[in-house]
Amino acid sequence: MRSTRTALSGDDVAKQPVAGSGIATTLALCFAVALLEGLDLQSVGVAAPRMAREFGLSVSQMGLAFSAGTFGLLPGALFGGRLADRIGRKRVLILSAAVFGVLSIATALVSSFSMLVLVRVLTGIGLGGALPNLIALSSEAVSPKARNTAVSVMYCGIPFGGVIASLIGMFSVGDTEWRHIFYVGGVGPIIMIPLLMSFLPESKAFRSAATGATLTPAPVGEVLFGANRRLSTLQIWISYFCTLIVLYFLLNWLPSLMAARGLGRGDIGLVQTFFNIGGGLGALFIGMLMDRLRGSVVVAGMYIGIIASLAGLSGATGLGSLIVSAFCAGMFVVGGQSVLYALSAAFYPTNMRGTGVGAAVAVGRLGSVIGPLAAGQLLAMGRSGSTVIGASIPVTLVAAIAALMLLRRPRAND
Repeated sequence: MRSTRTALSGDDVAKQPVAGSGIATTLALCFAVALLEGLDLQSVGVAAPRMAREFGLSVSQMGLAFSAGTFGLLPGALFGGRLADRIGRKRVLILSAAVFGVLSIATALVSSFSMLVLVRVLTGIGLGGALPNLIALSSEAVSPKARNTAVSVMYCGIPFGGVIASLIGMFSVGDTEWRHIFYVGGVGPIIMIPLLMSFLPESKAFRSAATGATLTPAPVGEVLFGANRRLSTLQIWISYFCTLIVLYFLLNWLPSLMAARGLGRGDIGLVQTFFNIGGGLGALFIGMLMDRLRGSVVVAGMYIGIIASLAGLSGATGLGSLIVSAFCAGMFVVGGQSVLYALSAAFYPTNMRGTGVGAAVAVGRLGSVIGPLAAGQLLAMGRSGSTVIGASIPVTLVAAIAALMLLRRPRAND
């Protein structure tokens, strides 16, 4: 059943904010929201050791707590992307920021494990709704030739948000101060809301598609599998799913795996900080390379880098080798995911980009749920951290094959 929405009138378009309506403003505001999203995504991983002591959590329960937030990302991305094709990217982004801001603060107020899981699921819904709109706004703010760079500029905010999370964790004192990270992660999005309302312009591409006629959004099946998009959609889904298994396993379990190796809080924070710095730099520079070099060469090198860094992280012994391996893992895994986000935006036209990207993010989130859960189960069975990290390598190979096949598919015209 098709639903309709009224097109934007000329008056509506005129009411779009003029101040700061350039590309730089759009990318800066999207970067800021991504920064806060990255802070929240890694907050549980940073707080996990102290949360486990306070609530008496087992390894399996910690895996469930990690996956709760990422599970909420799935419906959030799916419905957030679909809704954006109806009412606009800006409105959905503001709503999503409000949701994950309020619920991040609520995370700091929980008093039981069951409440923690519930609040993290709801927080994930807000986080999931934000990401497809950040991708759409960034990619539609520039010409198609600069799309990879624009999405990468936005997406590097996520690992840099993780750096902030790591620094908060390093300087927190006492077992009960894990809550501070969630207060910071909640107040930030709430402060951003008036800035987004005042200065973030709606996507010009979306406004053009919505002006002059009443639009009838295509059914989801047609968006994903119509007009020769079936193979492209499946390849995007597989690459997202497998890459996010690896990424979210590292995001959630890296601090705990380092603690199991005997590292202190400061050293753990240092390793995770370099992981995120590598992620931010990788997202930025790999995206720029995609706009300048042959895509297949960049993607192949990217996945080779992921495999090499995982092998290095698995076999590292001293603090120095762990820092180098974590930096490289962040650079290639996080940078690789940013490239996939930019690629997905290129395969769906403007009037259905939110739905297409949202569905891809949602499917990928299944991987982000499975990764931490599977790692938790393997560790509960007595497997070493090195074995669990090494088990990520075959998954990476599957993602690489799907991504390289995707590059041969035709892209959308707008």
